[in-house]
Amino acid sequence: MVGGDGTVNEAVNGLIAAGRQDVELAVLPRGTGTDFVRSFGIPTDIEQAARIAVEGRTRVLDAGKVTYRSWAGGEAVAYFANIASAGMSGAVAKRTNETTKLLGGKASYLLATLAVFAGWRNTELQITVDGAIRSGRMNDAIVANARFFGGGMQICPDAQPDDGLFDVLLLGDITKADLLLNLPKIYRGTHLPHPRAELLRGAVVTVDAPTPLPVEIDGEQPGTTPARFEIVRDALSLRVPA
Repeated sequence: MVGGDGTVNEAVNGLIAAGRQDVELAVLPRGTGTDFVRSFGIPTDIEQAARIAVEGRTRVLDAGKVTYRSWAGGEAVAYFANIASAGMSGAVAKRTNETTKLLGGKASYLLATLAVFAGWRNTELQITVDGAIRSGRMNDAIVANARFFGGGMQICPDAQPDDGLFDVLLLGDITKADLLLNLPKIYRGTHLPHPRAELLRGAVVTVDAPTPLPVEIDGEQPGTTPARFEIVRDALSLRVPA
């Protein structure tokens, strides 16, 4: 397939819904974020990516299943290959998708992050990760199957997409100073540990809030909390560099 993270998400949802784990997915990256392919070393150069599609090896990956509240108000279900979240990052995804992307993925997501955070108010969240309960004033709950989102932010640098667990990063009551100081570290993947963040690992995650928060799935923004995230083992086959 040729496209970005949104196109990968559409393909993944189609394959899983059809029960076609036997179909190998090869990605020729073209899009705003191209975050999914970063975790696997798939280049954005089309000729090099095509060579991997032909000569690479197959890696079997987990996926995530999300049950959330759609904008229409009913319960909806979707799958993701890369990262999902609930909180500010959902609002960032929505703003990015509604504004120009002519500046490229990194600049588009960075400007959207700064613009959204300027008016964002951290709120009370209730989260469970495999039964472990966390609650308090937070900025975001990030449920990572792989490592990158937001146009190259290495938000969960140790996430492995085939280990049966999500890396769940809870961003607490962070301030504007926290964000500005740590943004360069996030792109490098050196922002953890941080006193206002907690990293958990688990296969089932729930997120809820008194006021519904935007949910982000592979860069798309289809609805709000309450949300439940579940690992789907060995759901995808991806062509990766040999």
